[in-house]
Amino acid sequence: MKEIIRTLKPYIPEKPAAAVKKRLGVERLVRLSANENPYGTSPLVREAILSYVTHNDANYYPDGNATDLRLKLAEYWKVLPEQLVIGVGLDEVIAMVNKTLISAGDSIVVSVPAFSEYALNGLVEGAEIREVQADFETGHYDFSALVKAVDETTRLVWICNPNNPTGTYESVEDIRKFVAAVPKETLVIVDEAYIDFVTSVAVPTARALLDEFPNVAIMRTFSKAYGLANYRVGYMMTPLELANYMQTIRLPYNLNTLSQVAAEAAFEDQAFLRRTVSQNAEERAKWESLFDELGIHYYKSEANFIFFTVSDAEGLADAWLKEGYQVRRGQREGWLRLTIPMAQDGDVMRSVLIKYMGERSAS
Repeated sequence: MKEIIRTLKPYIPEKPAAAVKKRLGVERLVRLSANENPYGTSPLVREAILSYVTHNDANYYPDGNATDLRLKLAEYWKVLPEQLVIGVGLDEVIAMVNKTLISAGDSIVVSVPAFSEYALNGLVEGAEIREVQADFETGHYDFSALVKAVDETTRLVWICNPNNPTGTYESVEDIRKFVAAVPKETLVIVDEAYIDFVTSVAVPTARALLDEFPNVAIMRTFSKAYGLANYRVGYMMTPLELANYMQTIRLPYNLNTLSQVAAEAAFEDQAFLRRTVSQNAEERAKWESLFDELGIHYYKSEANFIFFTVSDAEGLADAWLKEGYQVRRGQREGWLRLTIPMAQDGDVMRSVLIKYMGERSAS
């Protein structure tokens, strides 16, 4: 066994809803701790899946190249089909990147707090993880400090945009300046898992940087705004040479046919995506308005979640849980991450929050 494995803490997924409901004695549990899409999945996905299973058995392997999905994505993003690396969620893509690029003694630079898989996969391959603290007041990246953390050993820099768990969005121009300041041998990966939820700018994606720099890659997922978390489809747009190397270690037939069919159908239904983004933005504004009113410190979010702190955060999380609402704990002491719920659930949760804050101020 690798010695590093003995020291690592695994990613801990959410407990099954049925088990939590049984423990709490509630009839309904709304899981707002994993940034899933509360609005469900496009009905076109259901139709496509049912059509496939009606007319096909499961005795043949899937298309190992995910050809139809690959061609649709390549046409949309104006990249070569061969520039796409498609994985079982972005988790697999992250693992493939590290297996391809990282050797013992290399370094990886991340802004923290960050998605834990960036560091975990790097550590498995023997990398040194250099953490740069985000601005505490705003949650934004400290790009000048990130530049200083990069040296000749740095193979990867991760930029999650909007960032998980802070929800903050970094401008394409700020990312462009950062990429220009680091060695071309250092790959800068922009993880745009939550980019569809950005509403402050017309074109939030850093896709243009792929054409400007030889050391930029961009990741996307169907798990969030498209509502396909259960089907596990993620992909990366990357320089052709890197994509070719990564394909050599990709597991054959990694993406099953149902996942491919689901992603193709979801990608076709841009109306569902627009409704999801619009509803999320409307609810996000309600939460931020109440946080402002109550004097709660939070980070301005462009994602489908909000990161905030209150006195006795665990107590608030417990109060919501008693009402059947589960939020994310443990990403920073005293802070909670709330996946933005649907309107009716938001109304209930905000009432609980107002009561909680009132009781705290009275005590």
